Amino acid sequence: MPELPQVAIYIERLDALINGHALERVRLTSLFVLRSTVPPIDEVVGKRVVGVRRLGKRILLAMEDELFLVIHLMIAGRLRWRKRGAAAPGRAGLAAFDFAHGTLLFTEASAKKRASLHLVRGEAEVAAFDRGGLELLEASAAEFRGALRRENHTLKRALTDPRILSGIGNAFSDEILHRAQLSPFKQTHQLDANECDRLYRAATEVLVEWIERLRGEVGDGFPEKVTAFHAAMAVHGKYRQPCPRCGTPIQRIVYGENEANYCATCQTGGRLLADRALSRLLKSNWPRTLEELEERKSSSLL
Repeated sequence: MPELPQVAIYIERLDALINGHALERVRLTSLFVLRSTVPPIDEVVGKRVVGVRRLGKRILLAMEDELFLVIHLMIAGRLRWRKRGAAAPGRAGLAAFDFAHGTLLFTEASAKKRASLHLVRGEAEVAAFDRGGLELLEASAAEFRGALRRENHTLKRALTDPRILSGIGNAFSDEILHRAQLSPFKQTHQLDANECDRLYRAATEVLVEWIERLRGEVGDGFPEKVTAFHAAMAVHGKYRQPCPRCGTPIQRIVYGENEANYCATCQTGGRLLADRALSRLLKSNWPRTLEELEERKSSSLL
């Protein structure tokens, strides 16, 4: 799922491409993408784009007459800039927005069709999409600490909860926690002041660095290869590969459609975090430490 850094790059490029331009036509190529009925989608045709901004992981196209197109890419949704009138690609096509100088395609490479489009009127209706999370890159360390400690959750959950922090998901929470050298399962109420400040610094550094990295990769073009997995990431998507800090193989916990990737040496003091499915299967044979893991491997129990 595109997170704050990727969405920020989409925003920058869309602002440069379509701000000030009139939307000539909207073509819906999926029955499921449009999730609103009032106002009707045709009402936005002919209106100029007057602003482009991010709301959490959503992209907002502000139009004339206080209309807003709200785009949520979810996991597999992507935006592509093509020549004017370009056809939406086969089953992946959701919608096409035609401008005089090009077409913005909204696609989704998944049969689940979770990506969505809303057309709403007025800032009050836009506010309904705001989960209330803190904008980390605009927040002080004290504000971050206050948001984090409002409820007691694991750090992984707190970083990815849109009610607590805005725009962070599975991938960048892994990167932030690795940079901060903190366990994804540590509870927010267990953090001391030092750890809180370390996490704040790690979060701001990681997000800023990745925005700059992605901006450099895109240049004057349009972001085409937006993915949750990137070769330059430290731990996310790097299961069993060496930690760039210490060389220990990266570990992974999978739960539902999410996962947590971490370094047991750097983040958990050598302790392996229990994967629910495997720990149920192996029971007493579940290794608790890296040393036990190596013993199990050598004795072929894992």
